[in-house]
Amino acid sequence: MIPKEQIRLDFKDGSGHFVLMVRREGQTSGTGLLDGAQMVEYGRHDIVPGVAGDPSGYLVVTKGEGNVAYLKWTVRAVFLPGKDGKPEIHDNGFWEVVSGTGNFKGLKGAGTLHIKSVNPTDRVFILDGEISTARQP
Repeated sequence: MIPKEQIRLDFKDGSGHFVLMVRREGQTSGTGLLDGAQMVEYGRHDIVPGVAGDPSGYLVVTKGEGNVAYLKWTVRAVFLPGKDGKPEIHDNGFWEVVSGTGNFKGLKGAGTLHIKSVNPTDRVFILDGEISTARQP
């Protein structure tokens, strides 16, 4: 996921605390129903570096015209000592399907989410869990 828009609030209290509103874009890959789709993150990352954070937001997944899935996600950011002794961020949480259109109408799903840093701005969202389409009567 690569940032396309960002708004950042830096607290001027010496804590390093910041809130980042971000829109990132990327493509999904994997073995599930959403493989090969376009994905956009609309996220709010409330972080105190070296302490903790509470990122959350929505993922909008589009696969073909009119097929859109809306996933809500929440993560707890925890800083743990790295190999060099400096704090490393670990972003773990969960996701759930909120709604969908087209082929994703009636989509159900939920699972765990891990966010990994690729570099200072780009992220990989790793979604594990169950997802299924609505059953027709």
